[in-house]
Amino acid sequence: MHFYSPTYLYLLAVIPVMVLMMAWAEWRRRRNIKKLGDKQLINALMPDASAKRRWGKFMLIQIIIALVVIMVARPQMGIKVSHEKRNGIEALICLDISNSMLATDVAPSRLQKSKMLIENLVDHFTKDKIGLIVFAGDAYVQLPITSDYVSAKMFLQNIEPSLIQTQGTNIGEAINLAANSFTQQENIGKAIIVITDGEDHEGGAMEAAKEASEKGYKVFILGIGNPTGAPIPVAGGGFLTDNTGNTVMTSLNEQMCKDIAAAGKGTYIHVDNTSAAQESLNNELSKMQKGDMESVVYSEFEEVYQWFGILAIILLILEVVISETANPFFKKFSLYKKRNVTVLALLLLCSLSANAQKADRHFIRQGNRTFHQNVQESPAKAEVQYRKALTANPNNSQAMYNLGCALLAQNKDSLAMEMFQASAKAETSKQRKAMSYHNMGVIMQRQQQYGPAIEMYKEALRLTPHDNETRYNLVLCQRQQKQNQNQNQNNQNQQNKNDKNKDKNKDKDNKDKNQDKNKDDNKQNNDQKQPQQMSRENAEQLLQAAIQEEKATQQRLNKAMSQPRRRNIQKNW
Repeated sequence: MHFYSPTYLYLLAVIPVMVLMMAWAEWRRRRNIKKLGDKQLINALMPDASAKRRWGKFMLIQIIIALVVIMVARPQMGIKVSHEKRNGIEALICLDISNSMLATDVAPSRLQKSKMLIENLVDHFTKDKIGLIVFAGDAYVQLPITSDYVSAKMFLQNIEPSLIQTQGTNIGEAINLAANSFTQQENIGKAIIVITDGEDHEGGAMEAAKEASEKGYKVFILGIGNPTGAPIPVAGGGFLTDNTGNTVMTSLNEQMCKDIAAAGKGTYIHVDNTSAAQESLNNELSKMQKGDMESVVYSEFEEVYQWFGILAIILLILEVVISETANPFFKKFSLYKKRNVTVLALLLLCSLSANAQKADRHFIRQGNRTFHQNVQESPAKAEVQYRKALTANPNNSQAMYNLGCALLAQNKDSLAMEMFQASAKAETSKQRKAMSYHNMGVIMQRQQQYGPAIEMYKEALRLTPHDNETRYNLVLCQRQQKQNQNQNQNNQNQQNKNDKNKDKNKDKDNKDKNQDKNKDDNKQNNDQKQPQQMSRENAEQLLQAAIQEEKATQQRLNKAMSQPRRRNIQKNW
């Protein structure tokens, strides 16, 4: 027996309260009768009164109330959660969802072909556990390891490259995350299945595969794509181009895939348009060691609240027939008719209300309990329950909001933003709608999109003006926006100043170059004006010539002094 809405069972606490009230009323009844006179005389005056009938009718009413409460709690027969002993393996699938997986060299595309392969692999599993990790530039656990194959297929359909904003192909991080996501159970085969086109942009894949192998895990690499390369389609038609306008070609790096598989002591399998890869992978997994493990299996319940409703109606009719006195029930029937019609109508409304309840509430409660466990895997496990709730009721705004919170806790901002937007659109309560806008503001503020974040906070405050937390975030966001603008302005001013200094330094360098050139020219001219340095032999010859000329001059002077002198008188006019 399982109750879909066990919270309603707390209403059963009303029954002992009513029993106490009935006992108190009987005590007052007897006390009042005793005041009227002798007990035997009073009883003789009321020969038709019967305390047993009165208490019998009261107990019937309490049983009817209990049945109605049980009916509203929706009892279900079957096994909702069964812990079964299984003999199988644990497999974690790491799916590459980078933009290169949109290439169509494998029909219909690399990503769609990978999804089909995983779905077929899930169908092949019967007693194994499976988990799902998506990666591009980063890696995230999309589905924790579980035996719930229904959830695995459901999550698989929602995988798109937009799940991860950071593009790239970080195979190493995906393998490390998978190695830390297995259960602690020993003596069981554990496989890491990586489906990728092999364009590893980050590195570290070989080391990660080797570490996983040392822990006892096998790393299987499924290389998908064509080694010759293919273009990447983009939305709206056409293909992805680089900065120069050339079409980007993505090709399968088969050699690197083989090296990673060898480091992980696994197998490399090439995925093409045939089913050969599927068969090869199944054969390799079947060779792994299987161990006993306890699994949680999800199954539907069969509603049985109708039986409690039918029994309540039968007892209600019986309560109407039984009278508090020994007289036929027709004597008092008119007194109970109106009351019991009301009770029947209430019973019918409760039945309709119970029938109208959806399974989404149960999944939401399960997700809430999981989310508040403060465990690392709690947001991912809660996400599973919230997605089940949306599958049961796609218009449940509460499930949308809670799913957004679980995605936000896993840093899946783009998906969380979509859920909050859908919740705000579908929600009728102002407070819940304001909470969605508040969380959208938090996401945008975290991404430093301060303008849109401020608008989200303002929208939330229009709905709940007294929300101090939203008001605080608004003021903080406005301050951050101002600081960001000031910083950008300072950076721009600094850039302009640097440019001016650069131009000034350039002019100074040109001036210095001109000055240096002028100095060189002046030096060259000075060098040209300076006499050339004479040799020693030339200097001695010039000195001897000067000495000889001085001797000749001295001899002529002495000769002239030895001759008689004549005095010439000139007139001084």
